[in-house]
Amino acid sequence: MKYQYVIIGSGPTGLGAAYRLKELGIKDFIVLEKENYIGGLATSFVDEKGFTWDVGGHVQFSHYKYFDDLMMKALGEDGWLTHQRESWVWIEDRFVPYPFQNNIKYLSKETMWKCLEGLIKLYKNPSSKKPANFHEWIMNTFGEGLAEVFMLPYNFKVWAFPPAQMNASWVGERVAVTDLQRVTQNILFDKDDLSWGPNNTFQFPKQGGTGAIWENVGKLVGEENILTNAKVAKVDPIAKKLILEDGREIEYTHLMNTMPLDIFTTKVEGLDENITAKAQGLKHSSTNVIGIGLKGKPKADLATKCWMYFPEKNSPYYRITVFSNYSPYNVPDIENQWSLMAEVSESECKPVDRETLIKDTVRAMLEDKLIESEDDIVSEFIFSTNYGYPTPSVERDGILKEVLPALEKYDIYSRGRFGAWKYEVSNQDHSLMQGVEWANRMAHGVPELTLFFPDTANAMWGK
Repeated sequence: MKYQYVIIGSGPTGLGAAYRLKELGIKDFIVLEKENYIGGLATSFVDEKGFTWDVGGHVQFSHYKYFDDLMMKALGEDGWLTHQRESWVWIEDRFVPYPFQNNIKYLSKETMWKCLEGLIKLYKNPSSKKPANFHEWIMNTFGEGLAEVFMLPYNFKVWAFPPAQMNASWVGERVAVTDLQRVTQNILFDKDDLSWGPNNTFQFPKQGGTGAIWENVGKLVGEENILTNAKVAKVDPIAKKLILEDGREIEYTHLMNTMPLDIFTTKVEGLDENITAKAQGLKHSSTNVIGIGLKGKPKADLATKCWMYFPEKNSPYYRITVFSNYSPYNVPDIENQWSLMAEVSESECKPVDRETLIKDTVRAMLEDKLIESEDDIVSEFIFSTNYGYPTPSVERDGILKEVLPALEKYDIYSRGRFGAWKYEVSNQDHSLMQGVEWANRMAHGVPELTLFFPDTANAMWGK
């Protein structure tokens, strides 16, 4: 088999590239997917009891009109629910509205003063030095108190790596910085401060979870253009040929890869050994999703919440989504059931016992007063993926500057959440647009924006 365009992976990036090629009138392409389903990390699963689960807390908000238009085309106007974001932090046996640093008035007086004192010291002695890593950025932005109480423990739980091993260039719009005047005013006048962020309102599919979106985008691409159970074993960049694990061979003119870059480089025959070795230095964490289906209704203080952050050590999870609040159809019995979805990160710096993870999650949910009794549990689900978050490590940018151009010399382009390893542009909208922009570049020579200019791409939010 020979194709002009071959795309490895049917996540948002691969489907975005394929959809755009088809939209441009190009029919000579194929998407190769190693699984027997499409969607990658944006797929959804239905467990044995009929509860729907995503691979993490996905929500739909966008920086691109193109993405918005495609989402509407995929599910139609009636296929979406719109939510006002309600995110909280569970700490000191209470809920604090997010962003945490603007709402420290909820904390005990001792903790509140610790946070405020750190900010005051920071304002008196601001650092003029560019932070060498994410740990330094946290200290320079939030002060010692907020760093100790929330930012450092929470970020370790999310990333599964110490912030000192991460760079600070990825942060952009993803972390609300701290304004001492605003924080003090909120304390004195007892004001809630809830409006920060790019996803104040967000959409979610009415039925089928996030995976329903990408199943429908796949239908727009055309099932005849997607080959499932097609795992790539080798790439011969000179002959421009892929060998699948089952022995099938596929020739190409242009190749886009979305599998993890470190794995992919080991499959490219003849690639400089130094480049392959360099790619192995990229860091990533694994993601464990634990779904707990429950009978009854959520407690009053969870009735409108979307997701909650958990910085404290008693719980294995860093975030919990009240998943039944995203859509009532995420549970089989709308009137009598609800669901919580927990996320647990894992790495060599933060090992996790997957065998006991459901039990550990339930124990912590009881301690954190999210559920009242184990007797209310009607379903338990766990899904683990070894590649969950591409870590923006200190050495990442240097590695990418060598590895991506080395592949491009062979007319191989690596894009997407793990294909290009840029967390700051790896939401669903970013990921899809990396594929779309690659297709535009291949077909019409249009320069790519999202991957190479993340700050510009993120500044487009709402435009």
